Amino acid sequence: MTPFTRAAVTVVVAVGSVFGAASADATPGTDITAVTLAQAQIPAGLLPFVAGTDLVVREITIAPGGSTGWHYHDGPVFGFVRSGTLTHPGPDCVAPVYRTGDFIYEPEGAWNVHIGRNLGPDPLILDVVYAPPTGMPLFEDADAPECA
Repeated sequence: MTPFTRAAVTVVVAVGSVFGAASADATPGTDITAVTLAQAQIPAGLLPFVAGTDLVVREITIAPGGSTGWHYHDGPVFGFVRSGTLTHPGPDCVAPVYRTGDFIYEPEGAWNVHIGRNLGPDPLILDVVYAPPTGMPLFEDADAPECA
């Protein structure tokens, strides 16, 4: 487990009680697996300006040629590329590339449709913290933007 993952797991476990995994009905990805490492809930009113949030820490692996499918998130997502290369086109189809050691932030909202692709020769491993509003799925299905 990377230092980022350990820190994220520690924060999540320390913040609240364990809850059931949020389900998601997103466009199926290809050659992708996800392992939930920790999950907790911050109830509304516990912290100032927090309306209630589920926190989920996952390790995501995308095989060479695989992808997440087009989707968006109802809450912010914070990630770290543990190994490999992530190509990450967004709603404008601009495709930044993230490499081992890079930090990724995905803001919430249907306006921010995106897809994660592994166009490299090695498996891509991401450590990700999802923070959707309580009861919302980790990600939502989305159509590819017109430019895709």
